[in-house]
Amino acid sequence: MQKEQTNLKLLPILLGFFIMGFCDLVGVSVTYAQSQFNWSETQAGFLPSMVFLWFLIVSIPAAMAMDKYGRKNLVLTGLLITLIATFIPVISFTETSCYVTFILLGIGNTILQVSLNPLLTDIVNGKQLTSYITGGQFIKAISSFSGPLLVGYFSIKYGSWEKSFYIYTLITSISLIWLLFTRIEEVAPEKKTASFAKTISLLKDRNILLSFLGILCIVGLDVGMNTITPKLLIERANLAKEAATYGSSWYFAARTIGTVFGILVLRKLSEKIFFRINMTVVLLALAALVFVINQSLILALVCIIAFGSSSIFAVIYTLAIKSKPSLTNEISGLMVTGIAGGAIFPPLMGFATDYIGSQQGALGIIILCTIYLVYCSFKLNNTALREG
Repeated sequence: MQKEQTNLKLLPILLGFFIMGFCDLVGVSVTYAQSQFNWSETQAGFLPSMVFLWFLIVSIPAAMAMDKYGRKNLVLTGLLITLIATFIPVISFTETSCYVTFILLGIGNTILQVSLNPLLTDIVNGKQLTSYITGGQFIKAISSFSGPLLVGYFSIKYGSWEKSFYIYTLITSISLIWLLFTRIEEVAPEKKTASFAKTISLLKDRNILLSFLGILCIVGLDVGMNTITPKLLIERANLAKEAATYGSSWYFAARTIGTVFGILVLRKLSEKIFFRINMTVVLLALAALVFVINQSLILALVCIIAFGSSSIFAVIYTLAIKSKPSLTNEISGLMVTGIAGGAIFPPLMGFATDYIGSQQGALGIIILCTIYLVYCSFKLNNTALREG
């Protein structure tokens, strides 16, 4: 009976991870919005920044608010802001409302990223925690994968891609109401977050600093690979732009499968060994990607990289929390701030590509991220790692 009650409490939280995946909708939306509003490349590039910017600004304040108002209340706040964001295009979709939609989507998503995982710790813990957080990432991956398909369907069927927001509004409404009426007993943290400065001071802890930089790099790797895959197919396999974009679908598919693999393996294997093996494989695949020009080989290596890196965010996040369980809220805010890596590394990749004159420059930036992650897998030292 207790297990059934636990599962019932988990369901609305896991649905929240699906809502979290709405953030990745910005990738496909840029193409449609740019055409619809006749934006320049600069204007179009500003749209993703409106989403990722809030991970840098809102994460730590949200973590501090969690101590004051509770984890569930923060999740509900994130869902409410997301609901407003998805409802705006239903009422009116203009150039201005498009920007407002994605600004609110970024803020709501940041709050969800900060508060959902800590709320999960009030229901599950121990070795189950990593697999459940990875499971949440799997659900998020399904949302990310289905987003472009949903937008494309509404664009073809109704000639209006923004009508897809009707579906997003419905799903978010269900999630919000379901969680609102779900009773969850929260474990009060032993210490309260005193200030923004105190949360930042956690970076003085070696493990927390390594983990934070690891989050920056794994998000940079993820966003970087999603961006570079079609470009590699265009540059090396001479594919047309329209044909090359399916490379991103391969990436998301392999990433989704990888999270399932992670859920199963992390129940048996320590985070330490899993982290080391996966990132070593990813680094070797990236090194090979520097040299291959065949379309099939490029896609195969991209899938290996997506598969191997898919669960690493959850692993790093969990190891950081396990190093200081009493500071779960603060650490969560700090780690989610690292998602801003998705806004930091793509411009560096672009600069490196322009400087070298090929996508080898962008690959070099991604390889640097991966080298750090391999280093991180050997240097992190906490109770969770000592199990291995």
